[in-house]
Amino acid sequence: MNHIFVEIAIVVIVSALLAWAMLMLRQPIIIGYIAAGVILGPWGLRFVTDIDLINQISDIGITLLLFMAGITLYPGERMHIFGTSLLLTTATSLIFAALSALIMLTLGFTPVESFIGGGAMMFSSTILVVKLMPTITLHQQRMGTVSIAVLIVQDLIAILLISLIKGNANLSLTDGLMSILKGALLVAGALLLERFIVKRMIAQVERYTELLNLIVLAWCFSVSLSADALGLSHETGAFIGGLSLANNPISRYLSEELRFFRDFFLVLFFFDLGAQLDFMLIRNIALPALLLAVVMLLVKPAVFSSALRIAGENAKFRRELGVRLGQNSEFSFIIAFIAAEKGLLSTSASQLIQLTAIITMAASSYFIVSYYPSPLGSNKNLKID
Repeated sequence: MNHIFVEIAIVVIVSALLAWAMLMLRQPIIIGYIAAGVILGPWGLRFVTDIDLINQISDIGITLLLFMAGITLYPGERMHIFGTSLLLTTATSLIFAALSALIMLTLGFTPVESFIGGGAMMFSSTILVVKLMPTITLHQQRMGTVSIAVLIVQDLIAILLISLIKGNANLSLTDGLMSILKGALLVAGALLLERFIVKRMIAQVERYTELLNLIVLAWCFSVSLSADALGLSHETGAFIGGLSLANNPISRYLSEELRFFRDFFLVLFFFDLGAQLDFMLIRNIALPALLLAVVMLLVKPAVFSSALRIAGENAKFRRELGVRLGQNSEFSFIIAFIAAEKGLLSTSASQLIQLTAIITMAASSYFIVSYYPSPLGSNKNLKID
């Protein structure tokens, strides 16, 4: 039997079972995917040996993640609070980054590692926040509107940070200006092509779901390859491609239709992260990761609550929203992974960031389902969708 088929089949089966187990335990399902990598990878049962291939395939998941972020960037009904959210999110993100970087410096990491680590810990988990918030009762009310606006601004900051890490750390001023010019040209070209060609193609095939999905994916990869040819990252191209479709009348439908493709490849991405965890190093970073996680779990809700008080929100609202946003993000994994690949992070620094994110997401999700309304609420009074 085909070796690659067997390995990917085993990855999917075990990931599905462990994700189901995490769901039953009211934990983020991505922890199940990471656990599958640990169990099946080099430090576990060694059923999956071609980690490099899975790593390359999983890169598609990051591309689709940024493409989807672009598609959903401009939901019209939320634009009226973007000004406040931009200021609030930027200020709180800088506080989280500075505190995390200071702790990492104190722990003996280099300034570059501390800067990147601080950046990786700025964000809250879009997946966890959205999945643990009741769809009908909160998503369509102010709680959902404010939280999603904050998460979108965080996504923008994360994309800028990822682009910075993916680029050349030693860019001259001229190179930097050229990169900005190339990015501007790519945005202009994508918007023009979308308006006069892609938009018409989508309108012509919107009744044929499979062809519609294929054309949208082709657009995503076309802009990604164009960005790569210009010397930009293909992730940046994917985001620009998604951004060009944001005002399309069926942008929301497209984001829903493509979610499965994105999620499947992200399963492989998180599996790969688990498979690459080095347990010889984890023994040395367990206590620092626990320290960072505790600090983030205490500081993030408090800082968000204070910022929301300045914005005029009532005590109950700001306290709950602070808790819902009070964990590290899946972007922590992505930033740590990419920075380590670029040689900007040591293996121990990268895994410290990842382990801290795992701890905060597990603890935060458990607290939310135990004390606030959620589709996974721990009792019938809190189980609300």
